[in-house]
Amino acid sequence: MPFPLVNSIASWFLKKRIHQMELFLKYPNEVQHELLFNLLKTAKNTEFGKHYAFETIKTYKEFTERIPIRSYEEVEPYITRSRKGESNIFWPSEIKWFAKSSGTTNAQSKFIPVSAQSLEDCHYAASKDLLCVYLNNNEGSELFKGKGLRLGGSKKLYEQNGTFYGDLSAILIDNMPFWAEFSSTPSNQVSLMSDWEIKMKAIVRETLSDNVTSLAGVPSWMLVLLNEVMKQKGVAHLSEVWKNLEVYFHGGVSFTPYKEQYKKIMPSDFKYYEIFNASEGFFALQDQNNSSELLLMLDYGIFYEFIDMDTYHSSSPKVIPLSEVTLGKNYAIIITTNAGLWRYKVGDTVRFTNLNPYRIKVTGRTKHFINVFGEELIIENTEEALSKVCETTGAEVKDYSVAPIFMEGNEKGAHEWMVEFKKHPHCIEKFSTLLDKELQYLNSDYKAKRDHNITLNPLVFHVARPGLFYDWLKSKNKLGGQHKVPRLSNSRSYLDELIHCNN
Repeated sequence: MPFPLVNSIASWFLKKRIHQMELFLKYPNEVQHELLFNLLKTAKNTEFGKHYAFETIKTYKEFTERIPIRSYEEVEPYITRSRKGESNIFWPSEIKWFAKSSGTTNAQSKFIPVSAQSLEDCHYAASKDLLCVYLNNNEGSELFKGKGLRLGGSKKLYEQNGTFYGDLSAILIDNMPFWAEFSSTPSNQVSLMSDWEIKMKAIVRETLSDNVTSLAGVPSWMLVLLNEVMKQKGVAHLSEVWKNLEVYFHGGVSFTPYKEQYKKIMPSDFKYYEIFNASEGFFALQDQNNSSELLLMLDYGIFYEFIDMDTYHSSSPKVIPLSEVTLGKNYAIIITTNAGLWRYKVGDTVRFTNLNPYRIKVTGRTKHFINVFGEELIIENTEEALSKVCETTGAEVKDYSVAPIFMEGNEKGAHEWMVEFKKHPHCIEKFSTLLDKELQYLNSDYKAKRDHNITLNPLVFHVARPGLFYDWLKSKNKLGGQHKVPRLSNSRSYLDELIHCNN
């Protein structure tokens, strides 16, 4: 398709969609309220709808009183029935696809329902919106003159009982319109290869001669690919491979630990756009150039509720709608979706940075934190602390994981770190000391426990051998896609395995 024609179509769609987005920007709570009752109306004759009498729910209060909040384990029996071919259980339309997701844990895989509505009105709509927002902010963009390099999961779709399961990226690729492949690289065949290491070589071979203008994928795995591309070309900068490269759409893990490494290989005017999505839905996207805030998207068929993390683990967690959130608090996300997830705990945590419009920062996971001694350390703390100390020392961190050292007898506790460097600091001891101080500065609870070593001793620091985390993930068959290293855990199991592998 000629570039001018593509630009004309994109311009028309952009103007139309920007106008639609203005509606939820201006009336966010009204849009969410209407969306909730449309979901209830749509599903009123499902098994769930009849059991909870969706038809008689008239207020948000009735919705919260009647329908319980559920974890995956609590909805899994219904999902299993749906995967076996039963219909109309929690959503009226046929559920043919299930996104297989295990996150960073060793737990049994999750199978998240993906309805035709969520596919079209959430996941695909978000992809279009991301392009709309980017083009609206960058009028001189020549994005459509080239191709977008996508780096998704490494699993094909598998059929069972007439339904299909696999990585969300495989579901998206399998269902996208035929013309979409023309603007993407690598080919669908390569994108869905199951062996990650063979796939990486195939992507390099296929994309080196393409005119790549954008990148999309998880920062950690994308960096592995880009380094291999430059190695094959014998260059130190990506502009020597793809001269028209202009933007990287990234998500899945925090970009903070990788930011400086990307800066070294990208053009100075290169753009970075962050997204916040999961198998359960697409939640937020960066809508401004050079911003670390994400706009919460309110018209994708997802109704949002939030739990203040101060009460999350209590017997009576405080659940509130979007209209009642405040700035600066750490919230767990609860969603009700157009794929039949009703008041579902996603497991992600966010902090609101703006209320008009609603913008957020992703702070971590409800299960990935350390609070053994009342220190309430979250991923946002560790990422920011590492970034500051790397800036001070000139070091570069590739991967890391942290776990507690539990108190034994009269021995005090501590936090134990395993860090793999891309560029080592001159003095590991100084790096460790500065990291401990920075964590105290960022987290007052941690500082209180560290004060005069009252509860916590100084952190214990291990330097990982090159490739430790890669090898550990490979041993778990978790290379590529959304697989990631567990950053923080109240358990020592991950860290003990890493220490063993490091010896």
